[in-house]
Amino acid sequence: MRFHRTGFSVVLAASAMLAASVAVADPAKIVNTQKVVAKVETIASGLDHPWAVEALPDGAYLVTERAGNMRIIRNGKVSEPLAGVPEVHARGQGGLLDIALDPRFANNRTIFFTASISEDGGSGTAVFRAVLSSDERRLTDVKRIFLMNKLSRGNIQYGSRIAIAKDGSLFVSLGDRGEQDRAQDFHDDAGSIIHIKADGSIPADNPFKDGAKAQSEIWSKGHRNPQGITFDAADGRLYTAEHGARGGDEINTPEPGKNYGWPIISYGRNYSGTKIGIGTAKEGMEQPIFYWDPSIAPGAIAVYRGRMFPEWNGDLLVTALKFELLSRLARDGSGNVVERERLFEGDFGRLRDIVVAPDGALLITTDEDGGALLRVSRAAN
Repeated sequence: MRFHRTGFSVVLAASAMLAASVAVADPAKIVNTQKVVAKVETIASGLDHPWAVEALPDGAYLVTERAGNMRIIRNGKVSEPLAGVPEVHARGQGGLLDIALDPRFANNRTIFFTASISEDGGSGTAVFRAVLSSDERRLTDVKRIFLMNKLSRGNIQYGSRIAIAKDGSLFVSLGDRGEQDRAQDFHDDAGSIIHIKADGSIPADNPFKDGAKAQSEIWSKGHRNPQGITFDAADGRLYTAEHGARGGDEINTPEPGKNYGWPIISYGRNYSGTKIGIGTAKEGMEQPIFYWDPSIAPGAIAVYRGRMFPEWNGDLLVTALKFELLSRLARDGSGNVVERERLFEGDFGRLRDIVVAPDGALLITTDEDGGALLRVSRAAN
């Protein structure tokens, strides 16, 4: 918490000290939910639009800030920016975006991250691999392993998150860059989920690996701006949370070679109110497993598999920027995804990333000028 003094008033100074002491003494908020009583702690605050978080094996947290900094948070203390982070295109929705740990991080200290970068012709989404130094002060061996094949002007709808499969390969979500027809061009990476190996090469099971009908890295197409992507650890199913336009935010389960319809089909409308495409369905195009109308502006998605909240086992958890909430979705008796609960609405600001920590707690970042890292755990009885 920051205080700005405009004079030397003893009363103001005393009030500030009291407010600060209260914040330190009682940083947690108790929230009653439908099934559990949760405790929400602010692990760190004053971050610059924190976009992503990962829990390190030793209990610290690795966080990206959209402006281009990567930091370590340990015992509530925020490190100086790590050295070695490449320059990013931090404009509009662009900047330093997602981060993911290599499955063997404990041995090789390798991380992956996405960012928008600029070159001749405009900007686009890139994927990097790097090694976090043992002193946690810098990135080394930084290598760009992917850059979307067509750069463009404008600073919106880059995606982009990373989901790592059991074999160590990467699934990365890419937005349509605000040029919706690109999502139906199979020789354009925009509006797609791509699948690459950890070195950037093409996996043998990619649906277009020969590059004849589509870019060889493309897994699925017809996505607008998927800013959430994750695997269900129980069955290996891939899920995305995607921004629609005016209405039509979606959850999809991308499968190889399939087309998810944007902008030909959508449950939303243009911001002007006009119709998008031909309607909500077309043969050969996939339906979302769930959609929101009005839009919630999804920030990220996780499938809950953890010890701390067994009542939520298998539920989808989606952060929301617009409505400042966490959406908990389960399946009904027919197997349909339904929204069961909206948590924290308006309590903490725009919720961006969500990760299930090794102990089963939830880690959430808030997309604000003075953003925060939150930890959601089970409140003591």
